[in-house]
Amino acid sequence: MRWGSYVAVGDSFTEGMDDTYPDGSYRGWADLVAVRLAAEAGPGFGYANLAVRGRLFDRVVADQVEPALAMKPGLVSFAAGGNDVLRRRCEPHELVGRLDTVIGRLRATGADVVMFRFADVLARLPGQRMLAPRVAILNRGVGEVAEKHGATLVDLFADDEFRNPALWSEDRLHMSAAGHRRVAAHVLTALGVGADEDWLIVPPRPAATPWLAARQADLRWAGQHLAPWIKRRLTGRSSGDLITAKRPHLEPVESRQG
Repeated sequence: MRWGSYVAVGDSFTEGMDDTYPDGSYRGWADLVAVRLAAEAGPGFGYANLAVRGRLFDRVVADQVEPALAMKPGLVSFAAGGNDVLRRRCEPHELVGRLDTVIGRLRATGADVVMFRFADVLARLPGQRMLAPRVAILNRGVGEVAEKHGATLVDLFADDEFRNPALWSEDRLHMSAAGHRRVAAHVLTALGVGADEDWLIVPPRPAATPWLAARQADLRWAGQHLAPWIKRRLTGRSSGDLITAKRPHLEPVESRQG
């Protein structure tokens, strides 16, 4: 099947952090997928990316789902909930229930929908004991919802290569350019569209860091990334408060997105 339009819905994962164009704006896996789909579809293909970093699930739904539906796309990708599981009060079973409702709405329009099981990002983050059960419940629920509604499931958690730190950026939460390319390859493969094999090439895993150097790196990371995140939580702010969608309307895919 070839689609005439594609709308990406979600948070920083779909916005494209931390994979940058030369001008500093974000590319990411969704842009890469759009380029390939446009080449398949030919003239007239439209792509919109409504994703905004820092968005919680309910905000993604409130701000992005109706605009996405109004565009009547042939293909929608939906990825949200990752920011929710980092919050203390997250109830993952309820989150899965809300996901079921949203995917049902999208599929009822006749659009094909791509969903994701989250990659394993916890190994280098604090709070694993609290977060791991939530992620497991959400990932299991994503699979069940995808099967129920006939959505396309991209299972990043099953890909052990995402345990390679080289696929993640310095903040340990967002993917590197190599990580985004690998996601794009998985999405295109799941859709039955050929992907650039180079996108699956993974950089060598970094050599083991001596204990003292690793702890120093942890301290630098905490100061540069964890502390600002905690401050935003305490003050009720989000990294996306002043950010708007990078592609709010269906538009042709520019050549720079190749």
